[in-house]
Amino acid sequence: MGLSGLVCALLLAACCCSRRAAGVPGEAEPPDPELVEAEVGGTALLTCGPSHSQSNFSHVDWFSVHKEKPTLIFRVRKGQGQSEPGEYQKRLSLQDRGTALVLSHVTPHDERIFLCQVKRPQSQEHRIQLRVYKAPEEPTIQVNPLGISVSSKEPEEVATCVGRNGYPLPQVIWYKNGHSLKEEKDRVYIQSSQIVESSGLYTLVSILKAQLVTADKDALFYCELSYRLPSGNHMKESREVSVQVFYPAEKVWLEVEPVGALKEGDHVEIRCLADGNPPPHFTISKQNLSTKEVEEMTPEDNGVLVLESAQKEHSGLYQCQGLDLETMASLLSDQQELLVNYVSAVRVSPAAPESQEGGSLVLSCEAESNQAVQFQWLREKTGQVLTEGPLLQLDNLKREAGGGYRCIASVPRVPGLNRTQLVHVAVFGSPWMTQKERRIWVQENAVLNLSCEASGHPRPTISWSVEGTAQEQDQEPQSVLSVLSVLVTPELLRTGAECVASNALGRNTTTIFLELDSSRSTGLSTSTVSPSVRANGTSTEKKLPEPESKGVAIVAVTVCVLVLAVLGAVLYFFYKKGKLPCGRSGKQEM
Repeated sequence: MGLSGLVCALLLAACCCSRRAAGVPGEAEPPDPELVEAEVGGTALLTCGPSHSQSNFSHVDWFSVHKEKPTLIFRVRKGQGQSEPGEYQKRLSLQDRGTALVLSHVTPHDERIFLCQVKRPQSQEHRIQLRVYKAPEEPTIQVNPLGISVSSKEPEEVATCVGRNGYPLPQVIWYKNGHSLKEEKDRVYIQSSQIVESSGLYTLVSILKAQLVTADKDALFYCELSYRLPSGNHMKESREVSVQVFYPAEKVWLEVEPVGALKEGDHVEIRCLADGNPPPHFTISKQNLSTKEVEEMTPEDNGVLVLESAQKEHSGLYQCQGLDLETMASLLSDQQELLVNYVSAVRVSPAAPESQEGGSLVLSCEAESNQAVQFQWLREKTGQVLTEGPLLQLDNLKREAGGGYRCIASVPRVPGLNRTQLVHVAVFGSPWMTQKERRIWVQENAVLNLSCEASGHPRPTISWSVEGTAQEQDQEPQSVLSVLSVLVTPELLRTGAECVASNALGRNTTTIFLELDSSRSTGLSTSTVSPSVRANGTSTEKKLPEPESKGVAIVAVTVCVLVLAVLGAVLYFFYKKGKLPCGRSGKQEM
Protein backbone atom coordinates (compact mmCIF):
# COMPACT_ATOMS: atom_id res chain seq x y z
CA MET A 1 0.00 0.00 0.00
CA GLY A 2 1.35 3.39 -0.92
CA LEU A 3 1.55 6.51 1.23
CA SER A 4 -1.61 8.00 -0.21
CA GLY A 5 -3.58 4.85 0.56
CA LEU A 6 -2.39 4.86 4.14
CA VAL A 7 -3.58 8.45 4.62
CA CYS A 8 -7.02 7.64 3.22
CA ALA A 9 -7.37 4.67 5.55
CA LEU A 10 -6.51 6.77 8.58
CA LEU A 11 -9.04 9.49 7.59
CA LEU A 12 -11.77 6.87 7.11
CA ALA A 13 -11.05 5.35 10.51
CA ALA A 14 -11.20 8.79 12.17
CA CYS A 15 -14.52 9.50 10.49
CA CYS A 16 -15.99 6.23 11.71
CA CYS A 17 -14.76 6.85 15.23
CA SER A 18 -16.36 10.32 15.29
CA ARG A 19 -19.71 8.93 14.10
CA ARG A 20 -19.61 6.24 16.77
CA ALA A 21 -18.84 8.86 19.38
CA ALA A 22 -21.76 11.05 18.19
CA GLY A 23 -24.41 8.35 18.28
CA VAL A 24 -25.53 5.05 17.01
CA PRO A 25 -23.46 3.81 14.04
CA GLY A 26 -25.23 4.52 10.78
CA GLU A 27 -27.84 6.85 12.40
CA ALA A 28 -28.50 10.18 10.58
CA GLU A 29 -27.93 13.60 12.24
CA PRO A 30 -31.09 14.96 14.04
CA PRO A 31 -32.98 17.60 12.02
CA ASP A 32 -32.93 21.27 13.04
CA PRO A 33 -35.59 22.17 15.62
CA GLU A 34 -38.84 23.69 14.44
CA LEU A 35 -38.83 27.49 15.09
CA VAL A 36 -41.77 28.98 17.01
CA GLU A 37 -41.92 32.72 17.89
CA ALA A 38 -43.97 34.40 20.61
CA GLU A 39 -44.10 37.75 22.45
CA VAL A 40 -43.68 38.12 26.17
CA GLY A 41 -47.04 37.80 27.88
CA GLY A 42 -48.60 36.02 24.89
CA THR A 43 -49.07 32.33 24.08
CA ALA A 44 -46.94 29.82 22.12
CA LEU A 45 -48.40 26.89 20.18
CA LEU A 46 -46.07 23.84 20.37
CA THR A 47 -47.00 21.20 17.75
CA CYS A 48 -45.65 17.68 18.10
CA GLY A 49 -44.58 17.07 14.51
CA PRO A 50 -46.00 18.07 11.13
CA SER A 51 -49.75 18.56 10.89
CA HIS A 52 -50.01 15.70 8.35
CA SER A 53 -48.38 13.20 10.70
CA GLN A 54 -50.37 9.96 11.16
CA SER A 55 -48.87 9.12 14.57
CA ASN A 56 -51.00 8.23 17.55
CA PHE A 57 -50.79 11.17 20.05
CA SER A 58 -52.63 9.37 22.86
CA HIS A 59 -49.30 8.62 24.58
CA VAL A 60 -46.91 11.61 24.47
CA ASP A 61 -44.32 13.02 26.86
CA TRP A 62 -43.22 16.69 26.67
CA PHE A 63 -39.82 17.85 27.90
CA SER A 64 -38.20 21.23 28.52
CA VAL A 65 -34.52 21.21 27.60
CA HIS A 66 -32.40 23.63 29.61
CA LYS A 67 -28.61 23.49 29.41
CA GLU A 68 -28.94 20.24 27.44
CA LYS A 69 -30.85 18.65 30.30
CA PRO A 70 -34.43 17.49 29.47
CA THR A 71 -37.09 17.85 32.18
CA LEU A 72 -40.52 16.21 31.92
CA ILE A 73 -43.19 18.91 32.08
CA PHE A 74 -46.34 17.33 30.61
CA ARG A 75 -47.83 13.86 29.99
CA VAL A 76 -50.56 12.80 27.56
CA ARG A 77 -52.29 9.49 28.32
CA LYS A 78 -55.25 8.33 26.26
CA GLY A 79 -55.81 11.86 25.04
CA GLN A 80 -55.83 13.34 28.54
CA GLY A 81 -53.10 15.77 29.61
CA GLN A 82 -51.49 16.22 32.98
CA SER A 83 -48.85 18.81 33.99
CA GLU A 84 -45.86 17.87 36.03
CA PRO A 85 -44.99 19.95 39.12
CA GLY A 86 -42.67 22.84 38.37
CA GLU A 87 -42.53 26.20 36.59
CA TYR A 88 -44.90 25.06 33.78
CA GLN A 89 -47.51 23.39 35.93
CA LYS A 90 -50.22 26.06 35.47
CA ARG A 91 -49.31 27.37 32.02
CA LEU A 92 -49.75 24.29 29.77
CA SER A 93 -52.90 22.96 28.09
CA LEU A 94 -53.76 20.59 25.19
CA GLN A 95 -55.22 21.64 21.86
CA ASP A 96 -56.23 19.96 18.58
CA ARG A 97 -57.04 16.56 20.14
CA GLY A 98 -53.73 16.44 21.90
CA THR A 99 -51.48 17.11 18.91
CA ALA A 100 -50.43 20.56 20.20
CA LEU A 101 -49.42 21.99 23.53
CA VAL A 102 -50.33 25.63 24.39
CA LEU A 103 -47.91 27.60 26.57
CA SER A 104 -49.50 30.75 28.06
CA HIS A 105 -47.97 33.82 29.70
CA VAL A 106 -44.69 33.47 27.86
CA THR A 107 -41.63 34.90 29.63
CA PRO A 108 -38.02 35.41 28.49
CA HIS A 109 -37.07 32.34 30.52
CA ASP A 110 -39.16 30.23 28.11
CA GLU A 111 -36.71 30.78 25.27
CA ARG A 112 -35.38 27.18 24.98
CA ILE A 113 -35.95 23.86 23.20
CA PHE A 114 -39.10 21.86 23.88
CA LEU A 115 -39.12 18.11 23.04
CA CYS A 116 -42.09 15.83 22.51
CA GLN A 117 -41.76 12.00 22.47
CA VAL A 118 -44.43 9.74 20.94
CA LYS A 119 -44.28 6.16 22.27
CA ARG A 120 -46.86 4.46 20.03
CA PRO A 121 -47.10 2.92 17.49
CA GLN A 122 -43.38 3.56 17.36
CA SER A 123 -41.05 5.77 19.32
CA GLN A 124 -40.32 9.13 17.72
CA GLU A 125 -39.50 12.64 18.90
CA HIS A 126 -39.86 16.24 17.69
CA ARG A 127 -37.79 19.26 18.77
CA ILE A 128 -39.14 22.86 18.91
CA GLN A 129 -37.04 26.01 19.41
CA LEU A 130 -39.10 28.75 21.08
CA ARG A 131 -37.93 32.32 20.38
CA VAL A 132 -39.27 35.04 22.68
CA TYR A 133 -39.51 38.79 21.86
CA LYS A 134 -40.55 41.99 23.62
CA ALA A 135 -40.38 45.57 22.35
CA PRO A 136 -38.34 47.86 24.60
CA GLU A 137 -39.89 50.94 26.17
CA GLU A 138 -39.47 54.33 24.52
CA PRO A 139 -35.79 55.22 24.83
CA THR A 140 -34.87 58.00 27.22
CA ILE A 141 -31.94 60.30 26.65
CA GLN A 142 -30.04 62.41 29.17
CA VAL A 143 -27.67 65.11 27.95
CA ASN A 144 -24.44 66.00 29.71
CA PRO A 145 -25.51 68.82 32.08
CA LEU A 146 -21.98 70.23 32.45
CA GLY A 147 -21.37 70.88 28.77
CA ILE A 148 -18.30 70.18 26.63
CA SER A 149 -15.38 72.43 25.80
CA VAL A 150 -13.97 72.41 22.27
CA SER A 151 -10.50 72.62 23.80
CA SER A 152 -10.83 69.10 25.24
CA LYS A 153 -8.17 66.74 23.85
CA GLU A 154 -10.27 63.57 24.02
CA PRO A 155 -13.91 62.60 23.45
CA GLU A 156 -16.28 63.81 26.18
CA GLU A 157 -19.63 62.36 27.17
CA VAL A 158 -22.39 63.93 25.07
CA ALA A 159 -25.49 62.01 26.17
CA THR A 160 -26.70 58.70 27.62
CA CYS A 161 -29.45 56.61 26.00
CA VAL A 162 -31.43 54.04 28.00
CA GLY A 163 -33.79 51.42 26.52
CA ARG A 164 -35.61 49.44 29.22
CA ASN A 165 -37.30 46.04 29.31
CA GLY A 166 -36.65 44.67 25.85
CA TYR A 167 -35.96 41.13 24.67
CA PRO A 168 -33.68 40.17 23.16
CA LEU A 169 -31.18 43.01 23.63
CA PRO A 170 -32.00 45.78 21.09
CA GLN A 171 -29.41 47.46 18.90
CA VAL A 172 -28.65 51.17 19.36
CA ILE A 173 -27.71 53.71 16.69
CA TRP A 174 -26.70 57.31 17.50
CA TYR A 175 -27.56 60.27 15.23
CA LYS A 176 -26.34 63.86 14.93
CA ASN A 177 -28.45 66.23 12.86
CA GLY A 178 -30.21 63.25 11.28
CA HIS A 179 -27.00 61.44 10.25
CA SER A 180 -25.94 58.19 11.92
CA LEU A 181 -22.69 58.22 13.88
CA LYS A 182 -20.04 55.54 13.70
CA GLU A 183 -17.13 55.09 16.00
CA GLU A 184 -14.09 57.09 14.90
CA LYS A 185 -10.73 56.96 16.61
CA ASP A 186 -10.13 59.95 18.90
CA ARG A 187 -13.36 61.53 17.63
CA VAL A 188 -16.46 59.38 18.32
CA TYR A 189 -16.80 56.56 20.82
CA ILE A 190 -19.96 54.59 21.74
CA GLN A 191 -19.94 52.64 24.99
CA SER A 192 -22.88 50.26 25.51
CA SER A 193 -23.73 47.93 28.39
CA GLN A 194 -26.68 45.77 29.38
CA ILE A 195 -28.54 44.99 32.56
CA VAL A 196 -30.51 41.75 33.00
CA GLU A 197 -33.63 42.41 35.05
CA SER A 198 -35.13 39.80 37.37
CA SER A 199 -37.90 39.33 34.79
CA GLY A 200 -35.29 38.20 32.28
CA LEU A 201 -35.73 41.38 30.18
CA TYR A 202 -32.78 43.53 29.13
CA THR A 203 -32.07 47.20 29.82
CA LEU A 204 -29.63 48.75 27.40
CA VAL A 205 -27.41 51.69 28.46
CA SER A 206 -25.45 53.42 25.70
CA ILE A 207 -23.12 56.40 26.19
CA LEU A 208 -22.07 58.61 23.27
CA LYS A 209 -18.70 60.27 23.62
CA ALA A 210 -17.40 62.73 21.05
CA GLN A 211 -14.93 65.51 20.53
CA LEU A 212 -17.01 68.52 19.53
CA VAL A 213 -16.20 71.70 17.61
CA THR A 214 -17.74 75.17 17.62
CA ALA A 215 -20.11 74.22 14.78
CA ASP A 216 -21.71 71.63 17.10
CA LYS A 217 -23.20 74.35 19.34
CA ASP A 218 -26.57 73.91 17.60
CA ALA A 219 -26.26 70.18 16.81
CA LEU A 220 -29.15 67.86 17.71
CA PHE A 221 -28.45 64.34 18.98
CA TYR A 222 -30.76 61.39 19.46
CA CYS A 223 -30.60 57.60 19.74
CA GLU A 224 -32.55 54.87 17.94
CA LEU A 225 -33.36 51.38 19.23
CA SER A 226 -33.88 48.68 16.60
CA TYR A 227 -35.51 45.38 17.62
CA ARG A 228 -37.42 42.42 16.20
CA LEU A 229 -40.90 41.06 16.87
CA PRO A 230 -42.71 38.11 15.28
CA SER A 231 -44.30 40.71 13.00
CA GLY A 232 -40.91 41.90 11.73
CA ASN A 233 -38.27 44.55 12.43
CA HIS A 234 -39.14 47.74 14.31
CA MET A 235 -37.45 50.83 15.74
CA LYS A 236 -38.04 53.55 18.36
CA GLU A 237 -36.38 56.97 18.57
CA SER A 238 -35.64 59.19 21.54
CA ARG A 239 -36.25 62.94 21.60
CA GLU A 240 -33.60 65.26 20.21
CA VAL A 241 -31.22 67.03 22.59
CA SER A 242 -28.47 69.59 22.27
CA VAL A 243 -25.42 69.79 24.48
CA GLN A 244 -23.92 73.04 25.68
CA VAL A 245 -20.64 73.65 23.86
CA PHE A 246 -18.02 75.98 25.30
CA TYR A 247 -15.78 77.88 22.88
CA PRO A 248 -13.81 81.12 23.02
CA ALA A 249 -15.16 84.34 21.52
CA GLU A 250 -13.76 85.63 18.25
CA LYS A 251 -15.81 88.83 17.97
CA VAL A 252 -17.39 91.40 20.33
CA TRP A 253 -20.00 93.97 19.29
CA LEU A 254 -22.38 96.52 20.84
CA GLU A 255 -26.12 97.06 20.45
CA VAL A 256 -28.41 99.86 21.70
CA GLU A 257 -32.11 99.46 22.46
CA PRO A 258 -34.43 101.02 21.48
CA VAL A 259 -33.28 101.51 17.91
CA GLY A 260 -33.76 104.96 16.39
CA ALA A 261 -33.73 108.52 17.68
CA LEU A 262 -33.42 108.73 21.47
CA LYS A 263 -34.68 111.52 23.71
CA GLU A 264 -34.23 112.53 27.31
CA GLY A 265 -36.25 110.36 29.67
CA ASP A 266 -36.09 107.24 27.49
CA HIS A 267 -35.23 103.85 29.00
CA VAL A 268 -32.05 102.87 27.14
CA GLU A 269 -30.07 99.61 27.27
CA ILE A 270 -26.50 99.35 25.99
CA ARG A 271 -25.81 95.65 25.39
CA CYS A 272 -22.42 93.99 24.90
CA LEU A 273 -22.48 90.76 22.86
CA ALA A 274 -19.92 88.16 21.81
CA ASP A 275 -19.88 84.96 19.76
CA GLY A 276 -18.25 82.90 22.54
CA ASN A 277 -19.77 80.57 25.10
CA PRO A 278 -19.75 81.41 27.91
CA PRO A 279 -19.64 85.11 27.03
CA PRO A 280 -16.54 86.95 28.23
CA HIS A 281 -16.40 89.43 31.10
CA PHE A 282 -17.49 92.82 29.74
CA THR A 283 -16.58 96.40 30.52
CA ILE A 284 -17.92 99.50 28.74
CA SER A 285 -16.05 102.73 28.05
CA LYS A 286 -17.66 106.05 27.13
CA GLN A 287 -15.80 108.90 25.44
CA ASN A 288 -17.16 112.44 25.79
CA LEU A 289 -17.61 113.96 22.33
CA SER A 290 -16.51 117.45 23.35
CA THR A 291 -13.84 116.86 26.02
CA LYS A 292 -12.59 113.48 24.66
CA GLU A 293 -12.47 112.20 28.24
CA VAL A 294 -12.99 108.44 28.66
CA GLU A 295 -15.15 107.01 31.44
CA GLU A 296 -15.14 103.32 32.41
CA MET A 297 -18.48 101.68 33.26
CA THR A 298 -19.33 98.25 34.63
CA PRO A 299 -22.44 96.66 33.12
CA GLU A 300 -24.58 94.02 34.77
CA ASP A 301 -23.58 90.35 34.76
CA ASN A 302 -25.35 89.84 31.43
CA GLY A 303 -23.31 92.61 29.79
CA VAL A 304 -26.12 95.19 29.78
CA LEU A 305 -25.75 98.81 30.91
CA VAL A 306 -29.17 100.29 31.74
CA LEU A 307 -29.95 104.00 31.56
CA GLU A 308 -33.28 104.27 33.36
CA SER A 309 -33.83 107.89 32.28
CA ALA A 310 -31.39 108.92 29.59
CA GLN A 311 -30.03 112.49 29.75
CA LYS A 312 -28.00 114.55 27.31
CA GLU A 313 -24.91 113.88 29.48
CA HIS A 314 -25.15 110.21 28.44
CA SER A 315 -24.32 111.09 24.82
CA GLY A 316 -20.90 109.90 23.64
CA LEU A 317 -18.90 107.14 21.93
CA TYR A 318 -19.43 103.76 23.58
CA GLN A 319 -17.21 100.67 23.22
CA CYS A 320 -17.36 97.16 24.70
CA GLN A 321 -14.32 95.19 25.88
CA GLY A 322 -14.60 91.43 26.44
CA LEU A 323 -12.08 89.43 28.50
CA ASP A 324 -12.13 85.61 28.15
CA LEU A 325 -11.40 84.37 31.68
CA GLU A 326 -10.14 81.00 30.39
CA THR A 327 -7.75 82.14 27.68
CA MET A 328 -7.30 85.69 29.11
CA ALA A 329 -7.71 87.02 25.56
CA SER A 330 -9.19 90.52 25.22
CA LEU A 331 -11.44 91.70 22.37
CA LEU A 332 -12.77 95.18 21.54
CA SER A 333 -15.95 96.13 19.73
CA ASP A 334 -16.30 98.98 17.27
CA GLN A 335 -17.18 102.36 18.74
CA GLN A 336 -20.81 103.40 18.48
CA GLU A 337 -22.19 106.87 19.05
CA LEU A 338 -25.08 107.28 21.47
CA LEU A 339 -26.97 110.54 20.94
CA VAL A 340 -29.61 111.60 23.47
CA ASN A 341 -31.66 114.42 21.96
CA TYR A 342 -32.89 117.08 24.37
CA VAL A 343 -34.78 120.33 24.77
CA SER A 344 -33.82 122.62 27.63
CA ALA A 345 -36.29 124.20 30.03
CA VAL A 346 -38.47 126.74 28.24
CA ARG A 347 -38.00 130.39 29.25
CA VAL A 348 -40.77 132.96 28.73
CA SER A 349 -40.21 136.70 29.03
CA PRO A 350 -41.54 138.68 30.66
CA ALA A 351 -41.97 136.07 33.41
CA ALA A 352 -44.95 137.91 34.97
CA PRO A 353 -46.57 139.91 32.16
CA GLU A 354 -49.16 142.57 33.08
CA SER A 355 -50.93 145.40 31.25
CA GLN A 356 -53.68 147.98 31.55
CA GLU A 357 -56.93 147.38 29.72
CA GLY A 358 -56.51 148.45 26.10
CA GLY A 359 -52.73 147.98 26.23
CA SER A 360 -50.55 145.40 24.42
CA LEU A 361 -47.97 142.74 25.31
CA VAL A 362 -45.28 140.76 23.47
CA LEU A 363 -44.41 137.37 24.99
CA SER A 364 -41.13 135.72 23.96
CA CYS A 365 -40.29 132.01 24.25
CA GLU A 366 -36.78 130.48 24.21
CA ALA A 367 -35.29 126.94 24.49
CA GLU A 368 -32.06 125.18 23.47
CA SER A 369 -31.72 121.80 21.76
CA ASN A 370 -29.25 119.80 19.70
CA GLN A 371 -31.93 119.74 16.99
CA ALA A 372 -34.05 122.37 15.27
CA VAL A 373 -36.81 123.60 17.61
CA GLN A 374 -40.34 124.71 16.74
CA PHE A 375 -42.44 126.95 19.01
CA GLN A 376 -46.19 127.15 19.47
CA TRP A 377 -48.42 129.30 21.69
CA LEU A 378 -51.72 128.02 23.15
CA ARG A 379 -54.46 129.55 25.27
CA GLU A 380 -54.41 127.47 28.45
CA LYS A 381 -58.13 127.79 29.12
CA THR A 382 -59.34 126.54 25.72
CA GLY A 383 -56.31 124.75 24.26
CA GLN A 384 -56.64 126.90 21.14
CA VAL A 385 -53.45 127.39 19.11
CA LEU A 386 -52.80 131.15 18.91
CA THR A 387 -49.64 131.32 16.82
CA GLU A 388 -46.62 129.39 15.53
CA GLY A 389 -43.22 130.78 16.47
CA PRO A 390 -41.40 132.07 19.55
CA LEU A 391 -43.29 135.43 19.78
CA LEU A 392 -46.89 136.03 20.87
CA GLN A 393 -48.38 139.53 20.21
CA LEU A 394 -51.38 140.53 22.36
CA ASP A 395 -53.04 143.87 21.39
CA ASN A 396 -55.95 145.90 22.79
CA LEU A 397 -56.13 143.74 25.89
CA LYS A 398 -59.47 143.23 27.54
CA ARG A 399 -60.18 141.96 31.00
CA GLU A 400 -61.10 138.56 29.47
CA ALA A 401 -57.60 138.25 27.99
CA GLY A 402 -56.13 137.69 31.42
CA GLY A 403 -55.14 134.15 32.35
CA GLY A 404 -52.78 131.38 31.27
CA TYR A 405 -50.78 131.12 28.04
CA ARG A 406 -48.59 128.13 27.28
CA CYS A 407 -45.48 127.97 25.09
CA ILE A 408 -44.53 124.57 23.63
CA ALA A 409 -41.01 123.95 22.31
CA SER A 410 -40.82 120.69 20.27
CA VAL A 411 -38.39 118.83 17.98
CA PRO A 412 -40.25 117.45 14.93
CA ARG A 413 -37.43 115.03 14.08
CA VAL A 414 -37.78 113.28 17.45
CA PRO A 415 -41.39 112.32 18.16
CA GLY A 416 -42.43 113.05 21.74
CA LEU A 417 -39.53 115.40 22.49
CA ASN A 418 -40.99 118.69 23.81
CA ARG A 419 -40.99 121.01 26.80
CA THR A 420 -43.63 123.54 27.87
CA GLN A 421 -43.91 126.63 30.06
CA LEU A 422 -47.07 128.28 31.41
CA VAL A 423 -47.25 132.05 32.00
CA HIS A 424 -50.15 134.07 33.41
CA VAL A 425 -51.07 137.42 31.87
CA ALA A 426 -52.56 139.95 34.29
CA VAL A 427 -54.81 142.83 33.10
CA PHE A 428 -55.21 145.66 35.64
CA GLY A 429 -58.78 146.28 36.73
CA SER A 430 -61.18 146.52 39.64
CA PRO A 431 -62.72 143.30 40.99
CA TRP A 432 -64.92 141.42 38.60
CA MET A 433 -67.69 139.35 40.19
CA THR A 434 -68.92 136.09 38.81
CA GLN A 435 -72.51 137.15 39.68
CA LYS A 436 -74.12 140.37 40.76
CA GLU A 437 -76.99 138.74 42.66
CA ARG A 438 -78.76 135.46 43.05
CA ARG A 439 -81.70 133.97 45.01
CA ILE A 440 -81.63 130.60 46.76
CA TRP A 441 -84.09 128.46 48.75
CA VAL A 442 -83.03 127.47 52.24
CA GLN A 443 -84.34 125.85 55.40
CA GLU A 444 -84.50 127.60 58.72
CA ASN A 445 -81.92 126.44 61.30
CA ALA A 446 -79.83 124.79 58.59
CA VAL A 447 -76.08 125.37 58.22
CA LEU A 448 -75.52 126.90 54.81
CA ASN A 449 -72.31 127.28 52.75
CA LEU A 450 -72.41 130.42 50.65
CA SER A 451 -69.78 130.90 47.92
CA CYS A 452 -68.56 133.97 46.13
CA GLU A 453 -65.95 134.23 43.34
CA ALA A 454 -64.15 137.34 42.11
CA SER A 455 -61.18 138.14 39.88
CA GLY A 456 -59.06 141.17 39.19
CA HIS A 457 -55.55 142.59 39.18
CA PRO A 458 -54.25 143.22 41.75
CA ARG A 459 -55.77 140.09 43.26
CA PRO A 460 -58.91 141.11 45.21
CA THR A 461 -59.84 140.30 48.79
CA ILE A 462 -63.36 139.18 49.80
CA SER A 463 -65.39 140.13 52.87
CA TRP A 464 -68.96 139.24 53.95
CA SER A 465 -71.74 141.37 55.41
CA VAL A 466 -72.77 138.64 57.86
CA GLU A 467 -70.95 136.72 60.57
CA GLY A 468 -69.70 133.20 59.79
CA THR A 469 -66.66 131.07 59.09
CA ALA A 470 -65.05 131.98 55.74
CA GLN A 471 -62.40 130.05 53.78
CA GLU A 472 -60.63 131.29 50.66
CA GLN A 473 -59.36 129.18 47.73
CA ASP A 474 -57.13 130.45 44.92
CA GLN A 475 -58.61 129.65 41.52
CA GLU A 476 -56.07 131.43 39.29
CA PRO A 477 -53.34 133.98 40.06
CA GLN A 478 -55.92 136.80 39.83
CA SER A 479 -59.02 134.89 41.00
CA VAL A 480 -60.25 133.94 44.47
CA LEU A 481 -63.18 131.87 45.76
CA SER A 482 -64.58 132.48 49.26
CA VAL A 483 -66.89 129.99 51.02
CA LEU A 484 -68.85 131.19 54.09
CA SER A 485 -70.57 128.81 56.54
CA VAL A 486 -73.58 130.41 58.26
CA LEU A 487 -76.63 129.35 60.29
CA VAL A 488 -79.96 130.25 58.68
CA THR A 489 -81.75 132.51 61.16
CA PRO A 490 -84.86 134.69 60.78
CA GLU A 491 -82.61 137.77 60.67
CA LEU A 492 -80.47 136.23 57.88
CA LEU A 493 -83.65 135.42 55.95
CA ARG A 494 -84.68 139.05 56.29
CA THR A 495 -81.37 140.73 55.40
CA GLY A 496 -79.70 138.22 53.05
CA ALA A 497 -75.91 138.21 52.59
CA GLU A 498 -73.55 140.45 50.65
CA CYS A 499 -70.11 139.44 49.32
CA VAL A 500 -67.69 142.39 48.85
CA ALA A 501 -64.53 142.08 46.67
CA SER A 502 -62.00 144.95 46.69
CA ASN A 503 -58.51 145.84 45.46
CA ALA A 504 -56.51 149.04 44.93
CA LEU A 505 -58.55 149.90 41.84
CA GLY A 506 -62.06 149.55 43.26
CA ARG A 507 -64.66 147.25 44.76
CA ASN A 508 -67.61 145.13 43.62
CA THR A 509 -70.39 143.15 45.30
CA THR A 510 -72.61 140.10 44.94
CA THR A 511 -75.94 140.00 46.83
CA ILE A 512 -77.46 136.68 47.87
CA PHE A 513 -81.20 136.60 48.75
CA LEU A 514 -82.49 133.75 50.91
CA GLU A 515 -86.04 132.37 50.60
CA LEU A 516 -87.54 129.95 53.10
CA ASP A 517 -88.44 126.55 51.59
CA SER A 518 -91.44 125.49 53.74
CA SER A 519 -92.02 122.25 51.78
CA ARG A 520 -89.04 120.61 53.46
CA SER A 521 -88.82 119.41 57.02
CA THR A 522 -87.09 121.77 59.38
CA GLY A 523 -84.07 120.73 61.39
CA LEU A 524 -80.35 121.32 61.53
CA SER A 525 -78.73 120.43 58.19
CA THR A 526 -75.94 121.63 55.91
CA SER A 527 -76.17 122.70 52.27
CA THR A 528 -73.75 124.35 49.90
CA VAL A 529 -74.50 127.03 47.35
CA SER A 530 -71.74 127.69 44.81
CA PRO A 531 -71.52 129.87 41.72
CA SER A 532 -72.54 128.45 38.36
CA VAL A 533 -70.63 128.60 35.08
CA ARG A 534 -70.05 132.16 34.04
CA ALA A 535 -70.24 133.69 30.56
CA ASN A 536 -68.70 137.05 29.71
CA GLY A 537 -68.26 137.88 33.37
CA THR A 538 -71.76 136.86 34.51
CA SER A 539 -73.36 133.56 35.46
CA THR A 540 -76.73 132.24 36.52
CA GLU A 541 -77.30 130.30 39.71
CA LYS A 542 -79.28 127.07 39.39
CA LYS A 543 -82.24 127.77 41.66
CA LEU A 544 -84.21 125.23 43.63
CA PRO A 545 -87.76 124.66 42.29
CA GLU A 546 -90.48 126.56 44.11
CA PRO A 547 -92.89 124.43 46.16
CA GLU A 548 -96.24 123.70 44.53
CA SER A 549 -99.37 125.23 46.02
CA LYS A 550 -100.74 122.95 48.69
CA GLY A 551 -104.16 124.65 48.85
CA VAL A 552 -105.15 123.41 45.40
CA ALA A 553 -104.27 119.84 46.33
CA ILE A 554 -106.31 119.99 49.55
CA VAL A 555 -109.42 121.33 47.75
CA ALA A 556 -109.16 118.61 45.08
CA VAL A 557 -108.97 115.85 47.69
CA THR A 558 -111.95 117.27 49.61
CA VAL A 559 -114.12 117.43 46.49
CA CYS A 560 -113.31 113.83 45.57
CA VAL A 561 -114.24 112.59 49.05
CA LEU A 562 -117.61 114.40 48.94
CA VAL A 563 -118.44 113.02 45.48
CA LEU A 564 -117.70 109.46 46.59
CA ALA A 565 -119.84 109.90 49.72
CA VAL A 566 -122.84 111.14 47.74
CA LEU A 567 -122.54 108.34 45.18
CA GLY A 568 -122.37 105.74 47.96
CA ALA A 569 -125.49 107.14 49.61
CA VAL A 570 -127.50 107.03 46.36
CA LEU A 571 -126.51 103.43 45.64
CA TYR A 572 -127.45 102.37 49.17
CA PHE A 573 -130.90 104.05 48.85
CA PHE A 574 -131.71 102.13 45.64
CA TYR A 575 -130.54 98.90 47.21
CA LYS A 576 -132.91 99.27 50.19
CA LYS A 577 -135.84 100.04 47.86
CA GLY A 578 -135.17 96.85 45.93
CA LYS A 579 -134.22 98.59 42.77
CA LEU A 580 -130.84 96.85 42.55
CA PRO A 581 -130.76 93.08 41.76
CA CYS A 582 -127.92 92.42 44.22
CA GLY A 583 -128.37 88.98 45.77
CA ARG A 584 -131.88 88.36 44.31
CA SER A 585 -133.20 86.10 41.58
CA GLY A 586 -135.04 87.41 38.62
CA LYS A 587 -134.82 90.80 36.99
CA GLN A 588 -135.73 94.00 38.83
CA GLU A 589 -136.58 97.21 37.10
CA MET A 590 -134.61 100.11 38.27
